Amino acid sequence: MAQTQLVNQEKFWKTFLIFLLPLIATNILQNLSGTINTVFVGQMMGVDAIAAISVFFPILFFLLAFVIGISSGATVLVGQAWGAGNTEKVRCVVGSTLFMTLIGGSIIAITGVLSAHRILILLGVDPSVMHLSLPYVQWMLAGSPLLFIYIIYTSILRGVGDSVTPLIASSMTIIIGIIITPVFIAGYFNMPKLGIIAPALATSIGYIAVLIFLFIYLNKKDHPLKPDASLFSHIRHQPQLSKIILRLGIPTAIQMVTTSTAGLVIIGLVNHYGAHATAAYGAVNQVLNYIQFPALSISIAASIFAAQAIGAGKSELLRKVTRTSLLMNIAITGGLIAIAYLFSRYLMALFITDDTVIELGQNLLFIVLWSILFFGAASIFASIMRASGTVTVPMILNIAAIVCIEIPAAWLFSEWWGLKGIWYAYALAFVSLCMMQGLYYQFVWKKKAIKALI
Repeated sequence: MAQTQLVNQEKFWKTFLIFLLPLIATNILQNLSGTINTVFVGQMMGVDAIAAISVFFPILFFLLAFVIGISSGATVLVGQAWGAGNTEKVRCVVGSTLFMTLIGGSIIAITGVLSAHRILILLGVDPSVMHLSLPYVQWMLAGSPLLFIYIIYTSILRGVGDSVTPLIASSMTIIIGIIITPVFIAGYFNMPKLGIIAPALATSIGYIAVLIFLFIYLNKKDHPLKPDASLFSHIRHQPQLSKIILRLGIPTAIQMVTTSTAGLVIIGLVNHYGAHATAAYGAVNQVLNYIQFPALSISIAASIFAAQAIGAGKSELLRKVTRTSLLMNIAITGGLIAIAYLFSRYLMALFITDDTVIELGQNLLFIVLWSILFFGAASIFASIMRASGTVTVPMILNIAAIVCIEIPAAWLFSEWWGLKGIWYAYALAFVSLCMMQGLYYQFVWKKKAIKALI
């Protein structure tokens, strides 16, 4: 289906919603995938094993920040080329992105495996679990190129309006993981017991299986992004495209790393209030994550449809994309916020058993929940602007909200109001970010001439 048809439909909100729902489901499933693996390891191998695999999370997040950054840049260019109806340009962007991913992923895998021990020492891993952490991290890093290609390819598929295939792929990775991980850990069906490397090996096998599935499935469907000889011929270094992809993607990566670093500062403040506060913080964040997924999914969809409209030379349709996205944010994110308020105690009880901590978590949740609506709107404004190639200022505004508002306010408010003050700071940062992104969007970005990047 041509993207010009997608952006021109009278009932655009239906097209947007049909694209959005699989995207939300995919994001939730990807989060569940990591949770399920952790549950298997914890239940079947114990606390030391959980500690051993947990040390990989900061390494993984750092790597994913740059992969997701590259994928976001590539998706914008794919969306613009697809909106223009230029399949050849789409394939050029895909080829250039895959080339960078393959080279970068191979370098990361080789250097990571060789340097894993030193990295773990720098991270301060407890010597008592080093014998478990080292092989797990080495196997995960060895298989990381598969994960990178999977993320890049599924992101690019969304750029041409296909959010269903990534959902199928994500479902497959979870199903494979659920089946293979316990078999490898315990050695069922006469398999050797693989111990701590079992989840890492199962993850790699899952991505290999899904990539094979995508190769067969997309070719059988005659999908515009089917991995055939024509697409493979485009997998090469293309300096001009690489430069644009990196220019669009690096600010997103920097933003993610900044957010992660700020999270470490905040948890440090929370830890001063004791174990109950830390437990409540973890439970509240779990709930917030699942409410933020739809908001983030709406912003991703907004960026894709905006890129398609720009590629089609119909920048006047950007107003429709923005309006639809903001209304979806109010309806979907707002609806989930209302449900979370109504069932807050039950949601806290999913993660916590202590009544005192449940009540504390409820109070903290009440303070911050409503502000997720503003977080969603800010993400939409930034995504629409990113679709046109405007990435630096939205990134600076995001970092300013974190470094100049969230962190100082969390410290100051916690001095005034105790633990609750940290969540007041979150709410203030989300509202401030929304105002800054919205004002820049309205009074600066909308006055710019919008042109396709390729």
